[in-house]
Amino acid sequence: MPSHSRLGPRAEVLRGTLEMLALKLLNEEPAHGWGLSLRLREISRDVFDVNQGSLYPALQAMLRRGWIRAEWRASENNRRARYYSVTAEGQKQLDAEIAEWNRASAAVNRVLRHAYLGA
Repeated sequence: MPSHSRLGPRAEVLRGTLEMLALKLLNEEPAHGWGLSLRLREISRDVFDVNQGSLYPALQAMLRRGWIRAEWRASENNRRARYYSVTAEGQKQLDAEIAEWNRASAAVNRVLRHAYLGA
């Protein structure tokens, strides 16, 4: 079995979940990219560390799909930043992704319980 020594106290967001997590956080309040990555790290208690090379392409893809919109505003330190917020289409996508996450994670948990119980 391969060793994943790069996965330490901090890990990249699970593949395929970055957009869902970003939509969830942006649904709570608009944010700029750097603020979004800091918030994800904070809420995950330093488990998820989203690098900018993953986050910004994901934000651009969500803009193209119409899931989020962007506007230029002054940030907390009075610098110009692009703030993102969720559109109605993005809310529908978020709801669908959360439902799929719940379905898939429940199935994983059933398999883990089965393996643990040896049933």
